[in-house]
Formats: sequence, structure tokens, C-alpha cells
Amino acid sequence: MSRFLKRLRFLLKFHKSVPFVKDFFVSKEVRTGNKLLFFVLIIGYILIPFDIIPDFLFWFGVLDDITIAAFLLQWMVKIAPESLKRKHQLLEQDE
Repeated sequence: MSRFLKRLRFLLKFHKSVPFVKDFFVSKEVRTGNKLLFFVLIIGYILIPFDIIPDFLFWFGVLDDITIAAFLLQWMVKIAPESLKRKHQLLEQDE
């Protein structure tokens, strides 16, 4: 549970997410297929955003966009190599 909370805090701090995403795409340890998959998903969502909650419903409309972004980031963290997780402090500390 603490790993989930640590990753959730990471996802909520957007300024930390940007360097992680950059390193994910630049890293030679991440398979090219994974990079391509996430590139297509991110660009595809930007070009064709599917809104579960319409954006005209004030800030509720942004909720689905945040949820999808958090899901993609969490998925990226999950498949990222251990060295990248360690660099961005996403691993549990040994007690």
C-alpha cells in the first residue's frame, strides 16, 4: 500500500512527472515497443480526446482528463526499468 501512495504522490506532483516522462522516452533500457505504445496513446488522446464527462461541466469535465493522464503515468511507472524508478525515487526503501 505504501508503494501505491508513494506513486500517487509522484503523479500528483506534475513537475516531477515531466522529467520522468522525458527520461522514459530517452532511456535505452525501455523497449522501443513500449515507447511507441505510450507515444501513440498520448498523442492519440491529445488529438482525439474522449470525454466521459463533457468539459462544459465546469471543473468536473477536466476530471476524466486527469484520470486518463494519471492512468497513463502510473502504467509508465509500472513498466519502467528499476534504474529509472530509482532515479525518480519511485521504489520502496528497504526497511
